[in-house]
Amino acid sequence: MKYEKSCGAVVFTKNKDGIRYVIVQSLEGFHGFPKGHMESGETEEETALREIFEETGLKPKLLKGFKTKDEHPISDDIIKQIIYFIAEYREQSTKIQTEELMKIDLMDFDEAMDTFEFESSKRILKEANDFLTR
Repeated sequence: MKYEKSCGAVVFTKNKDGIRYVIVQSLEGFHGFPKGHMESGETEEETALREIFEETGLKPKLLKGFKTKDEHPISDDIIKQIIYFIAEYREQSTKIQTEELMKIDLMDFDEAMDTFEFESSKRILKEANDFLTR
């Protein structure tokens, strides 16, 4: 079995209304988190930060102590593995990468949970939210 590896993060900011998560919508219409393929010589953290910037224009800081993984088959012999971190940004504006994304939204926990099409996205957000609110 071959693995195809990507990295990304649950990106958030805090404002007077609480924690707001950056939720991206792919060109295929699915909602999730900024992420993308590792390039040669990159660490997982470097990949996550590069992909966040490329897709959203944000330069967040990764928080220590949070890392989770998602895996799913993309063909009979390839498994997609995605490593997620958690990252915070402040006082920045998003800039969408229109070649890969349809939309970027800021959502609270409940809005995001209602928006996700995949259970794995809900699990990852719940883990991140639990980490932030413990």
